[in-house]
Amino acid sequence: MKRQLVMMFLAALLATVPALAEVCTPEKAPESITMNHAVFKTHKKPLVTFNHKKHHEDYHLACTVCHHVIKDGKNIWKQGDPVKKCTECHQGTKAKGKMPKAEKIKGYYYNAIHENCVGCHKAEKKKGKKAPTACKDCHQKK
Repeated sequence: MKRQLVMMFLAALLATVPALAEVCTPEKAPESITMNHAVFKTHKKPLVTFNHKKHHEDYHLACTVCHHVIKDGKNIWKQGDPVKKCTECHQGTKAKGKMPKAEKIKGYYYNAIHENCVGCHKAEKKKGKKAPTACKDCHQKK
């Protein structure tokens, strides 16, 4: 269940580029996406470039593992449906103060993206697979 939740939020990562706001299929998806969303005025770390093609082709992640539309606690998104921008649902920048983790993820872009990416990477590492888990591994200086 936790892995499924983590993977569902990876969808938020993939929906940050306006080009993906149209109907999405693996053939139409961009090979990589630079995570530069207008919700943040400035960035404290280098921007992350997410390799969409690698995650789909090399790691065999189905589109529905990442892309999501949650209704009654279930992902009803299916391949070919439009991909919305993350901020259509995750409208806040970063949660501050005490609140349940699920609430942070639901309402805040930073929390959703980091839980999704880091959560998935840590889960893969526990399985003995190579996955970056340190901030600098994804936020690389160019």
